[in-house]
Amino acid sequence: MSHDDTSHDAGSYDAKPHDASSHDIKPHDSKPHHTKLSATSLDAMSRRRLTRRQFVAATAATTAALVTAPYVRGAHAAGKLTMGFWDHWVPGANNSCTELVKQWGEKEKVEVSIDYIPSQGNKNLLTIAAEAQAKSGHDILSMPTWWPHANAELIEPVNDLMEDLIKQNGKVNNTVEYLAKRDGKWLAVPSCIGSQIKGPCTRIDLLKKHANLDIQAMYPAGSEPKDDDWTMETFLKAAEACHKAGVPFGIGLGETSDSVDSAGAFFQAFGAQLVNAKGDLTVKTDEVRQVLDFYKKLMAFLPPDVPAWDDSSNNKWIVSGRGAMIMNPPSAWAVAKRDAPQVAEQLWTHGFPKGPKGRYAPFLPFFWATWTFSKNKEAAKSLLRHLSQPESIEKLVAASGGYDLPAFANLTKLKVWAEQAPPAGTLFSYPDPYQRQTLSIAASPAPPKIAQQIYAQATLTKMCVRHYQGEAMEKTLAWAEGECEGFMRS
Repeated sequence: MSHDDTSHDAGSYDAKPHDASSHDIKPHDSKPHHTKLSATSLDAMSRRRLTRRQFVAATAATTAALVTAPYVRGAHAAGKLTMGFWDHWVPGANNSCTELVKQWGEKEKVEVSIDYIPSQGNKNLLTIAAEAQAKSGHDILSMPTWWPHANAELIEPVNDLMEDLIKQNGKVNNTVEYLAKRDGKWLAVPSCIGSQIKGPCTRIDLLKKHANLDIQAMYPAGSEPKDDDWTMETFLKAAEACHKAGVPFGIGLGETSDSVDSAGAFFQAFGAQLVNAKGDLTVKTDEVRQVLDFYKKLMAFLPPDVPAWDDSSNNKWIVSGRGAMIMNPPSAWAVAKRDAPQVAEQLWTHGFPKGPKGRYAPFLPFFWATWTFSKNKEAAKSLLRHLSQPESIEKLVAASGGYDLPAFANLTKLKVWAEQAPPAGTLFSYPDPYQRQTLSIAASPAPPKIAQQIYAQATLTKMCVRHYQGEAMEKTLAWAEGECEGFMRS
């Protein structure tokens, strides 16, 4: 199975893979219990690789969903609720989530049980597939990016809940709506846990010295960006200057998530789509030719091995001190703070350069979904409402050190990002507080079923590498068109 966004920089922060752990919390029980994840097929599935067809088949949906009534608690215990949440890489981040769930369970007299499921080895995806196939599992399950759509017929709609949360917390960004809404139905609630923007993380000193750019002045902590001159042309000139100085930008062109996400933002900034929102092929357009020519220029200034990079490569590049910029959430900065503080104190996270069609940045959201076969749907919706309150979200974001991002417009200026250091304010611009960018996902706006395959097969980065390595433009476009035709038929 091709790499998916669920890697979340797995391997890039030297975290040891976690075993999925379970926390059974009865009302007023003060000590969570720890047990192994109980899905018997999980380990067996994780030992073998699934083809795309097998995986899509495993997650095929077969039943329709109905909106349930609001949750009303009775005077006595209201049963049990089970959750499968993403196992966070930040030490201690799971504890805040557990505490919030425990508080809700005690208040509502519901016995709650949490499994924290790691993305290493795609265990979270295998869990989604196993539960969809068995039509049995957690009442609430974390799902990254494409997976609510892939399992749409098995997911309970949450229109009433999302309408209330949007009124309370502000609009969600377009990528959340694209990934979690189908035919007017909200399939899932955006989870701040695990959600991220993969924006530029830049060495302040190296960009100033070699490219004469003051990235802190361009993206000042505490005030609106002054980024009108931060364009694709400026970006290319800076990449060339840093390359000549021996500290190149570290932007992968491999087949894993970080590389695909970066390419997606650049393609969209040029208005380049392989398949449009209607499902029409749009490969052979001037916009696609323009972005391939841009990448041909850019790749000449990148490390020569970038076509072989995985999701750990860019992190290692910036932490080692060999490069001036990468595209990444704050995990690389967090590791530098621990392992290379002299590097960390020079890192600044900020917005993407502006292209002919605007300024885009990769947003990869996680979602909380409830299966149609859940035994306690009303309680599930009540807990999701509790976890989506502003005070709950602020606790979760703080527990992750600012890594996690809420999708709601009114929650992009929490104090945690302004307070992170060194240097002071380094993450202020990470959540795009002034909404200067269009938060997007690679291969959109193609219908998600097609976009997921373009993403998983790394079609965008493969096109860039083929053209850079000397393949004629029209031959590269013909190859990509054939790939997309295959995705549309499958």
